[in-house]
Amino acid sequence: MITRRQFSLAAGAAAWSEVPQAYAQSGQIILGQSAPFTGPAAQLGIQFHAGAKMFFDRLNAEGGVGGRSVEIRKLDDGYEPDRCIQNTQQFIEDDVFCLFGYIGTPTSVAALPLAVKAKMPFFAPFTGAMALRTPLHRNVFHLRASYNDETALIVKHLTTLGLKKIAVFYQNDAYGKAGLDGVTLALAAINLKPVAVATVERNSVEVAKAVATINAASPDAVVQIGAYKGCAAYIRAARAAGYGGTFYNVSFVGTQALADELGKEGAGIVVSQVMPTPYNSVKPISREFVEATQKTKGAVQVNFSSIEGYIAAKVFTEGLRRATGKTSREGLINGLESMGNYAMGGFNVSFSPSDHVASKYVEISMLTGDGRVRT
Repeated sequence: MITRRQFSLAAGAAAWSEVPQAYAQSGQIILGQSAPFTGPAAQLGIQFHAGAKMFFDRLNAEGGVGGRSVEIRKLDDGYEPDRCIQNTQQFIEDDVFCLFGYIGTPTSVAALPLAVKAKMPFFAPFTGAMALRTPLHRNVFHLRASYNDETALIVKHLTTLGLKKIAVFYQNDAYGKAGLDGVTLALAAINLKPVAVATVERNSVEVAKAVATINAASPDAVVQIGAYKGCAAYIRAARAAGYGGTFYNVSFVGTQALADELGKEGAGIVVSQVMPTPYNSVKPISREFVEATQKTKGAVQVNFSSIEGYIAAKVFTEGLRRATGKTSREGLINGLESMGNYAMGGFNVSFSPSDHVASKYVEISMLTGDGRVRT
């Protein structure tokens, strides 16, 4: 007997097989990435792109996939949704093979309807927002754990330390609200709620009102849901105003960028991570990544953002290799959904037709104050 879900999946596959496929040009597989390459969130886009391109450059030097090289075409959106929509429309008009490595929740949320309507694969957006994960879209694949996963670990970590007066400083957009929802959900599970909440506008460092609001509540800790410029500005201003508590951030903040912004003032800042640490060689995937960066003679930095780009490129390539027949979007989707449990030397991913979230891996790290990150 065929279940409703089986029928739905079969119908979806049939619909996808009818999509025109003219996107592999001149022996190349073209990916489109809209990301911030300028502005206060630029390091997130720059570093992710560098890590992914490093992998693809090596892949291409070895013959590519099925004799085809992989190229990332990037467009700068400055971390602004309207610009991301324009970029996405351009990629769709150009008939790129896949939308790859978009950076940020507000931008990815804006692009999602366009990708779904165009039936274009949307792979590894750099966001943990549930709005991009539920409902499941057949063309959308996530590499990283969700913000709910990250904030649940942060709340568990804080409450294990006996810190229960928790405030939230969040970016006033879809990203910040997704993180706030995650913190609120995790606190509600243990009969707590934030003692204060305050916002900062996207791409802004105007934090004075937020500092006054949150400091007045005397929290034990502040969970920050923002990009590195705004979070660094908040930390400095809160401390200058007398706050002596702890600061926690989710991974999207850009760990190395935050450390660089704060310098010595970064000591003790906590950041949740959804990728294996690139700062030691315990895991084979980390060794592989670091060895690859060394061959670039410093052109690619070692940090969490660049290793995420590298791993995204590696997983994408595995999906292509598992595709059967002529290179196609349908083949990529089928290849990714067939991956099951795919081990990458200490970072395991898994996709299936009913689950397009590869990993729930989350760990805690801390800035040391000398530009380094300890996990």
